[in-house]
Amino acid sequence: MADAIQAIADWLFRPYIIVLLLGGGLFLSIRTGFVQIRRFGDGLRAMVAPQSKGASGALTPFQSFMTALAASIGTGNIAGVATAIVSGGPGALFWIWVYGFLATSIKFAEAVLGIKFRIANGEDVKCGPMYYLLQVKSAGPALAWIYAFVAGVAALTTTPFTQPNSIGVAMNFVFPSGTINVPVLGDVQRTSLFAGLAVAVLTWAVIIRGVKSIGAAAETLAPLKVGLYLIGGIIVIVSFAGQIPHVLKLVVTEAFSMRSGLGFGMFMAMRYGIARGVYANEAGYGTAAVAYGTAKSTDPSMQGMQAVMEVFIVSFVTATISAMTILLTGVWHMGPTSSAAVASAFNMAIPHVGGYIVAICAFLFGYTTLIGWAYYGEQFLEYILGRSVTMPYRWIYCLLIPFGAIAKPDVVWAWGDLMNCLQVFPNMIGLVVLSGIVAGYARKTSASST
Repeated sequence: MADAIQAIADWLFRPYIIVLLLGGGLFLSIRTGFVQIRRFGDGLRAMVAPQSKGASGALTPFQSFMTALAASIGTGNIAGVATAIVSGGPGALFWIWVYGFLATSIKFAEAVLGIKFRIANGEDVKCGPMYYLLQVKSAGPALAWIYAFVAGVAALTTTPFTQPNSIGVAMNFVFPSGTINVPVLGDVQRTSLFAGLAVAVLTWAVIIRGVKSIGAAAETLAPLKVGLYLIGGIIVIVSFAGQIPHVLKLVVTEAFSMRSGLGFGMFMAMRYGIARGVYANEAGYGTAAVAYGTAKSTDPSMQGMQAVMEVFIVSFVTATISAMTILLTGVWHMGPTSSAAVASAFNMAIPHVGGYIVAICAFLFGYTTLIGWAYYGEQFLEYILGRSVTMPYRWIYCLLIPFGAIAKPDVVWAWGDLMNCLQVFPNMIGLVVLSGIVAGYARKTSASST
């Protein structure tokens, strides 16, 4: 099954999704005057932007920023990036960087349009790409429905599996405890199962109370998880600093190698680099429109700049740490994959303790992504089915988490690739069609800062 699903995802990625994301990102970068460079300083200031007086919204701008950051910095930044390097070679990191640079303009557009076209009445907010896709002439209603359906199914059938799966792999690496026989499912890893059950309960405790509870949790946990991973990663990189020139050369040469002696080529590097790059920063999914659409703000450009910084942190800090640690230590061709590869790399620089750091970070990364994506899926499915779906959705979402923890990683990631491909198409069409509005806010940001 994994091979069949992956084959379809690969067919979509080569070349359709690659062209759509790279081409769309380049187009939006040009249209906005490369807002990610020109207004980078504004982005730094926007991270702690105050809420607008009297503005509708459910969360403060900082909470919406932390919710977006918490949701995007998931185990895709650990397990997904490791899979990209193991499957696509060192060159995959180069394409993660390339897409990360272009993705900043995509996220800027999603955040700007998400808050401009949301429906907000006090703290009651309806937001997401569906509402800006409605602005696309003729095809708008169809695009909005298709997006909401695909994204809703994706939120329910990918995140409760990919995130706990990586948590389970990391926990089992540090705390191996053998297998346990589960009726129907057969033998599963005991540690992974218990980790999945614990994460399910903790996720339920937050999401059952709604978006304000999610924002409060993200506000506390997002800075913690980034800081801890940054410290551990820097220790590993410094410990193997002598390998940095060689690894960086390998990253660049393998990114453009058509016939690599290592068994990888340019298109494999691009395919996995961009696929896992999307997993890492989520630009193109449209989820930024939900996170930033909740902000108590009347300035869409401010949330756009927060989105730029979100992608920068994800693509050039956390994802880079994961890739560099497994490349510098040589773990990438030693056998381990997923979060176990990063745990092995950390252990080589910080014996015994390193694996625990990755396990803790995998838990925090996966947990915060789970609570953030729970709200995303809620908005998508409410658009189609109405508010009555909210509570059943929250329960089903949490009940799936233990199954995700014990599932086979190859099936989990293959299905995630496929659903993400389908989600990107309608969203990117809307961003390109509405790029004139986005460009206007990019200029407005420039004018307001001078």
